[in-house]
Amino acid sequence: MENSHSSDEFLVQFWGVRGSIPTPGNQTARYGGNTSCIEMRIGGKRLIFDGGSGLHVLGRELLKTMPVQAYMFFTHYHWDHIQGVPMFIPAFIEGNHFEIYGAVPDQKGSMEQHFMERVLHPNSPVPLKGMQANIEFCDICCGDTIKIDDIIIETGPLNHPNGAMGYRVNWRGHSVFYCTDTEHYPDHIDENVLQLADNADLLIYDSMYTDEEYHNPKSPKVGWGHSTWEEGVKISEAAGVKRFVKFHHEPVHSDEFLDKLAEKILAASPNAVLAKEGMILKVV
Repeated sequence: MENSHSSDEFLVQFWGVRGSIPTPGNQTARYGGNTSCIEMRIGGKRLIFDGGSGLHVLGRELLKTMPVQAYMFFTHYHWDHIQGVPMFIPAFIEGNHFEIYGAVPDQKGSMEQHFMERVLHPNSPVPLKGMQANIEFCDICCGDTIKIDDIIIETGPLNHPNGAMGYRVNWRGHSVFYCTDTEHYPDHIDENVLQLADNADLLIYDSMYTDEEYHNPKSPKVGWGHSTWEEGVKISEAAGVKRFVKFHHEPVHSDEFLDKLAEKILAASPNAVLAKEGMILKVV
């Protein structure tokens, strides 16, 4: 499945960077209020990770370059990672083609059955028969390796309620590890995360909280399934990551708050970046 973009580039574009719930408004306009969705354009192919409300924004952009051909990967199926799927316009247009990858929770049924009956059916205002695109479903499990021509995608389990899957995307000696949603352990670095982060060009990491928020005695976030930017920096240093990307911003973190946080993050990791909607990072 080839696309019109360059066959020698590896780009990451962010379409949704917020966690838990969309947060539109003037307090979040610069960093963005849409939930998780990123796009990787690699060697002439388009890979899409997660289908939060940012997927709707991406879908509108893709209408300019139809027919659309893409590979879609889901970390898990909590609402903020699938709520854009029923409004992903290209899926309802004949002539477009999508391969959808993911693990079925508790291995109950096939990916196609899970997607149609649990992700789409109870949430979509459009009848399922309205999905006119050619859609293929691919069942995978944590630990599987996926090969799309010369793109190699490694997977591993993340520490999140009901489970989640991390994806490391490798191409021509370069790599990006998409690592959300996950919670760090109190006494050691998660070996699954460390292995997939090893020498990656980018680590896109679930940094929903600050350490102070995570351990706040009045409202602790321990056990909620998310991590901190401080842990992201620690993992990046331990794994030799070239660039740490803070992702999955807390809904109450305003643009002003994130600006101030950026100063602390850059002091700890000078190459770090806070994900913003529309931002494009060049890997190659």
